[in-house]
Amino acid sequence: MKRAGTLRLLSDLSNFTGAARLRELLAGDPAVLVRCSPDGRHLLLLRPPGSPAPQLLVAVRGPGLPLERAWPEGDPSPLDVFFVPWLARPALILVWESGLAEVWGVGMEPGWKLLKSTELCPDGGARVMAVAATRGRLVWCEERQPGVKDQPEQLSTAFSHRVCFKTLETSGEAGTKVGCTHILLHHCPLFGLIASRKDLFLVPTTNTWSGVAHLLLIWSPSKGKVIVAAPSLGLSHSKSLNPKQGDTWDFRTLLRGLPGFLSPREPLAVHTWAPSSQGLLLLDLKGKVSLVQCHGGTRTVGILQEAPVSLKGSAALGTFHGTLACVLGSTLELLDMSSGRLLERKVLSTDRVHLLEPPAPGMKNEEELETRGALRLLSALGLFCVCWETPQGLELPSDKDLVFEEACGYYQRRSLRGTQLTPEELRHNSMFRAPQALASILQGHLPPSTLLTTLRAELRDYRSIEQLKAQLVAGDDEEAGWTELAEHEVARLLRTQLTGDQLAQFNTIFQALPTAAWGATLQALQLQPDRSGRLRSQAPPDVWKKVLRAPTAGKEHPNGILPPFELLCQCLGQLEPQWLPPFVKLAQQQGGPGWGAEGPSLPLYRRALAVLGEEGKRPEALELELLLGSGRPKAVLQAVRQLIKKEEWERALEAGLALDASSPLLRSEIFKLLLAEFAQHRRLDAHLPLLCRLCPPEVTPHELLLLLRTHLPEDEGTTPFTEPGAEPPLTVGLVRALLEQTGAQGRPSGPVQSTYEDILWDPGTPPPTPPRGPTASLPASDHPGQEAWVPPGQGLGAADVGVHL
Repeated sequence: MKRAGTLRLLSDLSNFTGAARLRELLAGDPAVLVRCSPDGRHLLLLRPPGSPAPQLLVAVRGPGLPLERAWPEGDPSPLDVFFVPWLARPALILVWESGLAEVWGVGMEPGWKLLKSTELCPDGGARVMAVAATRGRLVWCEERQPGVKDQPEQLSTAFSHRVCFKTLETSGEAGTKVGCTHILLHHCPLFGLIASRKDLFLVPTTNTWSGVAHLLLIWSPSKGKVIVAAPSLGLSHSKSLNPKQGDTWDFRTLLRGLPGFLSPREPLAVHTWAPSSQGLLLLDLKGKVSLVQCHGGTRTVGILQEAPVSLKGSAALGTFHGTLACVLGSTLELLDMSSGRLLERKVLSTDRVHLLEPPAPGMKNEEELETRGALRLLSALGLFCVCWETPQGLELPSDKDLVFEEACGYYQRRSLRGTQLTPEELRHNSMFRAPQALASILQGHLPPSTLLTTLRAELRDYRSIEQLKAQLVAGDDEEAGWTELAEHEVARLLRTQLTGDQLAQFNTIFQALPTAAWGATLQALQLQPDRSGRLRSQAPPDVWKKVLRAPTAGKEHPNGILPPFELLCQCLGQLEPQWLPPFVKLAQQQGGPGWGAEGPSLPLYRRALAVLGEEGKRPEALELELLLGSGRPKAVLQAVRQLIKKEEWERALEAGLALDASSPLLRSEIFKLLLAEFAQHRRLDAHLPLLCRLCPPEVTPHELLLLLRTHLPEDEGTTPFTEPGAEPPLTVGLVRALLEQTGAQGRPSGPVQSTYEDILWDPGTPPPTPPRGPTASLPASDHPGQEAWVPPGQGLGAADVGVHL
């Protein structure tokens, strides 16, 4: 029965941020470059130089902010833009012809920001002509100034290029760490660079010297070799090329050892190149599609019914489920890759269609699980996928038949028998009891029961894992395969109790593939940063209960096996240290009663600190963040003492001010610690306003002065002035600011509460002057020794004084 291909609408682009701008660019510019992020959530559009603003747009599906960039007229725009692998966060790298490279990413705060910039050609005099990103490497072909004088100018110019690369590694909050420059090829012609998930293809362009324009090179970093291939001659030759061991090749020397490759041939008349999982697809001007395989061999896949009109026409190639898809203008042709037979031909409503690469293994959402491996098409009308429709009238097997068919394949792969095992034999043979037990459970349960739905999902996951293991055994796409396998295993183990052997497997995966394991854990816990930079989780409590379970008191895990929480903290401390304090703080909020081990268990911040190393050998910044974020009084006080010891006064004050009204005693203790420092030296004077804000409202002026007196340094001399060069003592002016903070805004109506409070309530004007008038005589005082008050300017005059003298 003939299969029928169908176009299924995945999204009308309304769930992308900046949907209107996205549709405008897709509909308006046929030469726009479109790329998709590894997780499938971000679309990147780069318009050619000279286009109206914006020249760069990154749209996000779901929550997130888009990125729009424009360059003024006259300023060069990027030569190419790539998404680079990132730990749970998107990032991209922009490369200019001048050699400038910028890394942009999304951090803890919302929005895109520039993380790093570097120069690919720091010595100058070089231009980047082509660039590609593959397997954590940034590869480019640069044009150098011709320096060979004993060769003709045309030949010297033709071999004035070289191919270089830099490694790209994640480096915490700093972004992507760019390694040193390695040179793959010296004195080579201009090559275009096309990257697949395994290999890098160096292909000739229209400007490549015609003498070598029939050759292409394949570099396999994992195998450490380069293959020279001539598709028109049917020749290929392999050479060792491992830059880690210092290998590098001069292109002219390489060709001298291959004289058969230099026989006169016409340049490759290629209209479109496209990477695939099996190699490199090429479409020539006659409509023939060929596949250059990773070992250098070339085979014809098929011939299109309609050939490209010219090099300027648009065309796109892609593969899915053993099917070749070619979009030529507004026509979509589907061919069988094994026979080259035309399966279907569709006429699309627009000629501006872009084929997108499938998401990276292990990064598919629920919507993509139903269309796994299908080809995706993007246009201004929406995001579509090409998949095969189930023919009508096809009888699907029952659930019991599916069980025996899956079990038959499982036992056959593990059997040493030469005869083929059949489902009927499993039904009647009592040796295989598990399929019969499962079939008996399913009997009487009709879809869509919960049991059947769960079992179907489990069988589908199991089958995909078995196919993945088969690919790894065959050596296909090892790195991506191991990553996907690790993510599958972590997701499966998080659904178990994580004890015994399961916990040991969990530790082994994190030790072997920490990045992939943490990525799977990130999805299982549904961790996302909010606008304030804090982490939030939508995972159910059962998952957090497994993660936060503490080891049983008195029972240590053998062979260094860590509990899940300690393992995650250790992984975060190595990969993304800045995420560790928010993660521990979120875990403290998720924890519930009885989630620890039997008996008392350590607080989460103490468990996190334990995996960072012994006390005194831990990273100080991480230890302080964990202590401050714990909310425990002893931990916060320990952090404040460390900040005081390092003389980070502002941060210590902010730690106390960050405490809410539910921690008055802790806030008071922090105030007393800082007040003691304020009394002993003057290095805290610049932060006096913050210290006044930290002062508890219940402290009276009398108590404040007693606290200051307790911590005042001993007097070194009796003079009121300090020695030259000595630190000045505490002054009344500084103390007055604190005393004013301890009182109320108005003078209290009751009696004075302390001996010193009256200095704060000075009315500002002196007491009224007594009335002045003539005094006839001064009566004798009834009390000897007590003198009568005489107004100023009255009483005894100068003459009277002279008489008494």
